[in-house]
Parts: sequence; C-alpha cells; structure tokens
Amino acid sequence: MLFSDIIYGPIKSRRLGISLGVNLLPLHSKLCNFDCIYCECGWNEDNREDKPRFNAREDIREALRSTLSKMSEEGQLPDVITFAGNGEPTIHPDFESIIDDTIALRNEFAPEAKVSVLSNATQLHREGVRNALHKVDNAILKLDSAFTATAKLINKPQGDYSVERIVEQLKAFGNEFVLQTMFLRGEYNGALVNNTTESEIEAWLAVVEYLRPRSVMVYSIDRATPCQTLEKVCREELEKIAERVRALGIECSAV
Repeated sequence: MLFSDIIYGPIKSRRLGISLGVNLLPLHSKLCNFDCIYCECGWNEDNREDKPRFNAREDIREALRSTLSKMSEEGQLPDVITFAGNGEPTIHPDFESIIDDTIALRNEFAPEAKVSVLSNATQLHREGVRNALHKVDNAILKLDSAFTATAKLINKPQGDYSVERIVEQLKAFGNEFVLQTMFLRGEYNGALVNNTTESEIEAWLAVVEYLRPRSVMVYSIDRATPCQTLEKVCREELEKIAERVRALGIECSAV
C-alpha cells in the first residue's frame, strides 16, 4: 500500500488518533534504508530510479498549508500531523527545514495538533535530524529487537547496521522519545522469525530499562505484508509484554 499524495488522510490511527499524514518520499514507490518484511509499502526493489526521490520542501509546505486551511474552515482539524509515508522520512535532505515549516503551519492553523515522526532511528548520527526530532511532539523511534541478527532478519537494513550502535545513539538523544516495537512470528526465506521468545523479550526489556524512553508502543501486524508467511501476535500477548514494561516504571501501550 503506497501513499499517492504528499498529504494523505486524515485517517483514524490506532496509535495516534485522527492523523493527517505527510509523505516526504516518492509517490510512485517506497524509498527506505530498511526493507522490513512486514512493511505495508512493499519491498524496496519496486523503487523506480527514473522518478524523483524526494518531494520538494516547497511542495510539501504548500500542500500542507492548503490541507490545514481547508480542514480549519470545515472545523475538522487533526489530532496529529504524522510524518511516515512511503519509507523513512528522516532521510530527506531538507528534513529539519520541513519540520520547521510544519510546526509553523501547525501553530497557525491547528495549534492543538501534535507533530509526530515515525522513524527507524538510523539517522540519529545526523545533527539536523536530531535537532528536528527534538522539536516535534512525538519522536516515535523503532527498535524491533535487542539482537542485531534478529533486527537484520526483520528489518533488512542497508549498510553496516548494529543494534548496539542504534541503542547508544538513542541513549545520547535523551529519553524524550517513544520507543516502538513490532512483535511478530513466522518465516522468511526459510528462516524462522520470532522476536517474542523469552530470550528476545528479556534482552529487549533490558534495552528499554537502559534507555528509559518517555513511553513505549508495542504492536503487531495490522495490514497486508510483503512477506506472506508472518503471524500476528494477539492483543493479549502484547498486553503481557506491555505489563512487563510498566513494571519498570515506564508507560507502555499495546495497540
């Protein structure tokens, strides 16, 4: 499922409420430095290099202004403006400036709305990305396993990726972020996929306790996935994981 517009929705988000989406990435394909086996946008290999890689800052600003102005006139403002779309939003070269534009437009048209970013946390080494994520209301940063091998199987990251490095970058970022984890089971290319085992959960909880984020979101598959041999984790099991996070004194939602 690809988003064919810069601004999409608003949609009812199970995590965020009435969400107006912002897509910084191609309108024709996915562009991401992860290739998660559960991604609703499909595989990276579908990307077409003959099309623009990023939406222009000016186009994003004007599309958001037009949508928020119309929603304001209709008295139907969003609860949240969410950066997600067809891949990883923080890889956009103008990400910090776009966040500045968005906050200004939010303040003008929808001052009660929150600004949220869904990110895989791989760009925290970039100062501009850190600055931008500190400005938004909800920096929602992904970590799907405490083990690099499992994360590589689930997320298929590009380049030299290690959970240890991401965890230290999250620690340096500070605890004003929301940690988000997808739990799932199944098979991918003949390998078993399962980040719900006791060893996985114990290691993940140790990372959660070390980072002590503002809050944690645990969730599972809700839409069609490119890998069709995956199994959704039930709400009851997610809630048990959430209870173990809450026992650490950290807020946690299971959605």
